[in-house]
Amino acid sequence: MRTALWSLCFVCLTLRAFGALAIDRLALHQYEDGPLLGHDYEFLPGETAYFSCRVSGFQVQTQEEERIAKLTWEMQVEDPTGVLLEKPVSGKIQESLSSQDKTWIPKFLASFVVPPFAPSGTYKIPVHIRDEVAGKDLKATLEFKVRGHDVEPSETLVARNFKLLHSEDETSVTPPAFKPGSTLWAKFDITGFKIGAQNNFSVEYGLAVENSEGKQLFSQPMAAEDHGEPFYPKRYVPGVLSLNLDSNVPKGQYVLVVILRDQVGQQLQEVRQPFQVE
Repeated sequence: MRTALWSLCFVCLTLRAFGALAIDRLALHQYEDGPLLGHDYEFLPGETAYFSCRVSGFQVQTQEEERIAKLTWEMQVEDPTGVLLEKPVSGKIQESLSSQDKTWIPKFLASFVVPPFAPSGTYKIPVHIRDEVAGKDLKATLEFKVRGHDVEPSETLVARNFKLLHSEDETSVTPPAFKPGSTLWAKFDITGFKIGAQNNFSVEYGLAVENSEGKQLFSQPMAAEDHGEPFYPKRYVPGVLSLNLDSNVPKGQYVLVVILRDQVGQQLQEVRQPFQVE
């Protein structure tokens, strides 16, 4: 007669609580581990933001002589309408603690770039943290402000904020009068174009000049184009062009014609801006 002997080995796990799982600090910085930014700080389009989060109240798992903290986290950045600026990021924190680590605080860092054409408003950073040892979840949200270049939206293709300038750095011209031999600059924002799959967009523009009788004196059908598939949808395209006026151009009234083309939405729009040579 055989006797089967079974030997069972149990691993003793002890959970030690340090309090209720909580956010110790959510913060933004201008550079990694830099000073904390106040709630009134406004990020600018194209600026890099550095995020930090510290957690308290986690539990540790004690196995024989080892004490282990295990946390996972995920964060994302949303614009005022809830659209993601970048793909969500996640990570985990697993740390073996000694008896001298009683004041240790878990911390994770991330950085993101405010899109170059981000609108003004209040943005949000939702954070999800899980204490894998305790099986507890925690959610929190940090808000921050962005001061962008605002362009009024449109359902159809249009040029906003159209300005005729004497130089590329000038801000406004009133009235739009130019000298023979000078350079005419135009700046505007193109919006209302359609966005396809994967945020695909394709915008082009050309120009022409007409005299007071409507006769075309000059044309450049393709002056510039912008296209791509950015992760964050592009809501407007900045347009800029320059026109060198001949020193012998007759004085009088003229019209600058800018032709906008939306290749994705198959839209065509014409902008007519009078100017004077004196």
